Amino acid sequence: MEGTSAPPGGGHVGGRGVATVETRDAAVAEFDGWLIELMQSNGSDLHVKVGSPPMIRMPEGLRRLDRDPITPVETSAIAETIVPPDRREIFDRTGEVDFAYSLKDIGRFRANVFKQRGSISMVFRRLRFGGPTFEEMGLPDTVRQLAEEHRGLILVTGPTGAGKTTTLASMIGHINATKPVHIVTIEDPIEVLHRDAIASINQREVGNDTQDFLSALRAALRQDPDVILIGEMRDTETVGAAIQAAETGHLVLSTLHTVDATETVNRVIDFFPPYQQKQVRLALAGTLRGIICQRLVKTVDGGRAACLEILVNNGRVAERIADPERTHEIKDVIADGAFYGMTTFDQSLLALLQSGRITTASAFEAVTSRHDFELAMHQAGLALPV
Repeated sequence: MEGTSAPPGGGHVGGRGVATVETRDAAVAEFDGWLIELMQSNGSDLHVKVGSPPMIRMPEGLRRLDRDPITPVETSAIAETIVPPDRREIFDRTGEVDFAYSLKDIGRFRANVFKQRGSISMVFRRLRFGGPTFEEMGLPDTVRQLAEEHRGLILVTGPTGAGKTTTLASMIGHINATKPVHIVTIEDPIEVLHRDAIASINQREVGNDTQDFLSALRAALRQDPDVILIGEMRDTETVGAAIQAAETGHLVLSTLHTVDATETVNRVIDFFPPYQQKQVRLALAGTLRGIICQRLVKTVDGGRAACLEILVNNGRVAERIADPERTHEIKDVIADGAFYGMTTFDQSLLALLQSGRITTASAFEAVTSRHDFELAMHQAGLALPV
């Protein structure tokens, strides 16, 4: 649901302060200017909070705009205008609400308006059209090869803010540009919008278009999909349905908040009770195509680069997924799997360091094993930190 304007005298949205029509119009006009500045600065989020100037999320952190602190009357005025009428009751009852807000000829934003300490705060996430290319993100060719799989399960993992959504958007964008398939995405919220190219894409948002991930996933199997993107696998039923969809010939992409490939395999299996885990191991060994684990590292130009651990499922990996006594050996298979396009975090960091994209200090902030990394630097002829 898009919020654009409210009729004069529209329903009050909770919070301190009551705005006149003139105050509301002025506040919203200035608010739209903040969104324009967000787009022009290529930031990701706009934060609006009483007692502080507006803030824009940049790669290096939050940047305050040159403006006096926002007042309760101003946040109330903005909320009264942009919260859609059919969402106001939800906000008044629960103290928070999600919706989409569009600014003509500027962009579309995912909005979360919430109460804090009796006043109203807001965060607006910039929605992008299409994902960046693999080249723009500096992703290795293995990621493209995984995106070109016809069936199976691909997992992109890492902590919040590690760029999982962007990597998935790149993979969906590549499929969209190269294959005449039907793609169904289930997301909470939608952060990247895709227009049909060669593929046909339906994007469903939890809370707006569907009740939850599991309901949408079950429905997707009746919608003739070739590719299914699940924004996050949060429970046993969704994980089981995703594996089943991969077993029945679909390409399924999803995310988990895990730090490396071995933990990802264990996390998927641990969703299930012990009496089911042997069966799940065998199913995962057969359906998994790859795991892409991400960390973001500061670059020399002030940006961020993706440091990756990539697992590509082959016979050696499948054996170790199926056998719980050997699952811990997966990390060794990855380290020796360059021929298959596999890489460890430290190997990825070393490549970034050799290319000059990151500094030694940045590398050591993200390294898995400092001793092993120093040895690898020595073997590569790189200067060690003093």
